Amino acid sequence: MTAIYKDAGRPVHERVADLLARMTPEEKFAQMHAYWLILDEQGNHRERSDLSDEFAGVSEQAALNERLKLGVGQITRPLGTHIVEAKKGVRAANRLQRTMMEETRLGIPALFHEECLVGLLCKDATLFPSSLNYGSTWDPELVKRAAQQIGKEARSVGCQQGLAPVLDVSRDVRWGRTEETFGEDPWLVGVMATAYVNGLQGDKRDLLATLKHYVGHSFSEGARNHAPVHLGFSELNDTFLLPFEMAVKLANAGSVMPAYHDIDNQPGHSDRFLLTTVLREQWGFDGIVVADYGGVSLLHQHHGIAHDAAESAALAFNAGLDVELPKDDCARHLADAVARGLIPMSQIDAIVTRVLREKFRLGLFEQPYVDENGIDLQSDETREVASRSITLLENNGILPLSGKPRLAVVGPTADDPLALLSGYSFPVHLIISDMLEQTDQVTTPLQALTHYLGESHVQYAKGCQIIEKRMAGAPVFPGDSSGKPMQQSPVSDDIRLIPHAVRVANDSDLVVACVGDLAGLFQSGTVGEGSDTDSLNLPGVQQQLLEALVATGKPVVVVMTGGRPYNLQGLEDRVAALMMAWAPGQEGGWAIADVLTGRAEPQGRLVVSVPKSAGAMPFYYNHKLKSGGTPFAFHFGARYPFGFGLGWTTFNWGKARVAQNTVSIDGEVTLSIEVKNSGERSGSEVVQVYVRDKVASQVRPLQELKAFQRVTLSPGESATLTFTLPVDLFNFTRRDGKRIVEPGEFELQVGASSADIRDVVTVEATGETRVLPGDWRMLSQCVVHKA
Repeated sequence: MTAIYKDAGRPVHERVADLLARMTPEEKFAQMHAYWLILDEQGNHRERSDLSDEFAGVSEQAALNERLKLGVGQITRPLGTHIVEAKKGVRAANRLQRTMMEETRLGIPALFHEECLVGLLCKDATLFPSSLNYGSTWDPELVKRAAQQIGKEARSVGCQQGLAPVLDVSRDVRWGRTEETFGEDPWLVGVMATAYVNGLQGDKRDLLATLKHYVGHSFSEGARNHAPVHLGFSELNDTFLLPFEMAVKLANAGSVMPAYHDIDNQPGHSDRFLLTTVLREQWGFDGIVVADYGGVSLLHQHHGIAHDAAESAALAFNAGLDVELPKDDCARHLADAVARGLIPMSQIDAIVTRVLREKFRLGLFEQPYVDENGIDLQSDETREVASRSITLLENNGILPLSGKPRLAVVGPTADDPLALLSGYSFPVHLIISDMLEQTDQVTTPLQALTHYLGESHVQYAKGCQIIEKRMAGAPVFPGDSSGKPMQQSPVSDDIRLIPHAVRVANDSDLVVACVGDLAGLFQSGTVGEGSDTDSLNLPGVQQQLLEALVATGKPVVVVMTGGRPYNLQGLEDRVAALMMAWAPGQEGGWAIADVLTGRAEPQGRLVVSVPKSAGAMPFYYNHKLKSGGTPFAFHFGARYPFGFGLGWTTFNWGKARVAQNTVSIDGEVTLSIEVKNSGERSGSEVVQVYVRDKVASQVRPLQELKAFQRVTLSPGESATLTFTLPVDLFNFTRRDGKRIVEPGEFELQVGASSADIRDVVTVEATGETRVLPGDWRMLSQCVVHKA
């Protein structure tokens, strides 16, 4: 007789209950962690071992083959851990899965996860633009299409869970992981994240998106990686929890990953209130919670709230964790934790029920293997995202370029493929040697401009190095050494290449100066996870290079790439143009050249403010009135505000009108405005609607984005945009933790950026203070009617 759990025709809950009843405690514990392996087609798998083990505090473990007989919850990054051809990697993963299905007592399949923030982190997969690029498009549907393609590639290699998207809300661009965010507005982050999750998971949720880093990771002390966060629940909920709530409720996200830091002395991996009370009980989340790599070990290794690994495991799993990643550093001590009374078997059963439920629901028991001939790893979707995210900040009329000028393409990022990629791109993530051989699909700005203009019209000079030798673990902008010897920064201070760049510039009609970042994890680059900064000056001697180029008197067009905005220390007023391309991915060179030459319009709008200096940090547009100090600090503020971006044309705006000046507290506001293309070229504008609560029972920000819409118009063409905003969007979190809307007056600010407000109207919400239900209305709508 076939066991119930093996019968695909039975309901999932019956299959889970039957299988759970058959499992030994050791088999249950095995489902609560992963293994991080270098897989082998012949079954000679071995554990990954490198410097990360030292970070996580891992000691010697029992023989791998013996432990695998108990099964395992997940396998960590089978194709993203090392350089392996996709077919070979899939064959090796299938071999391991065969062991799980045929050589273990119960035949429970493993679930494979990979990173997929900027494309599947796998050799030869498409290298997508960064999350800042996604956000800068202000186009959720485009983000959804990109995520659909990433999901397609992930499914083709057998990935069932992707560790993305990042829902951290940027507060301080010194933070190295700023490049992973969608920007600094919590509602916009929620909208983009919802689109990404919907695209990645698909209608069937047959690939789990993982919301991270839950929660507040981006508001750390000094913008330093893992540093503590100081927040009350009202601000935590309004700013940092909001995107997670939206992605859970609107997109049915399948997984959540807690963050490394502590909030008010409570580490994220042991926070039962956030992981269970808020996430599961209040929001109705029904997926699995997976640890950030090594995060459980840090409860005793770094945070000091547990004595040992067993206690750390109990704290995390009691709080609401389901699976320890990337290994079993603490989960292998669960038997000890149970014996010591630190965690009951009833909690173990509840966790394993959730893990098994996802495996059954994903169809792993029926389809555990991957077709190696179905692998599909390349897409042309990246060019549109890259092109439409490029943001023009300055232009004295030189752009778009006309004709075929003699061009000097200068700078350390002009012909470096890695400079177009972010920290979670495969070639950057695995900087252990020379990874340039893994960047054949990347087109650099120099290559694209040479293709368009011809070799006779383009001269190249590198001008300077950012980092002369890329290597893992190289410290960049080291912080407090705590008595240890200070490490030497690998950022180059060599200016010997600048004179040659000046000669090339003098022999040209104009200069395209390519500057910015080199992404790299843990201080192997100038931006990325663990690569935080104390300055917003360009890394290395790039500022000296720009000053020398501007001094030639030639027009200088600056193209900045990277994971955070930098200051040009006053050169913004002297360059001919300034363009922010972020980390545009493998098609980034084409996208940059398309915009420079007028083949494409710069449609990007800033999703992070560009602060005046590091002294303005933390800075974000949706601050409170007193944020600038009293008197107003001269160094506070942004040179380029949130929502800002130039195009090829100009627009005239009409007056904003509301259908009613008074609206019920549970009703909707209808606002309309006419926009006309008053220039000579087709182009697009992003109409943005901000709300200000004029008088509230708690301090509120000066403005908060609540609606936006891009409209593309031909010369002379006009359109009326009609926005519908539920009054629910005017909410904030009361001291008792409930989202409420209070009656009163609200300003609706309509503009082209947070600082370029074209009109303001006021509406009054009437009625009694309203506590929002769980299914409160989180989205606004817009209808565009062209004349």
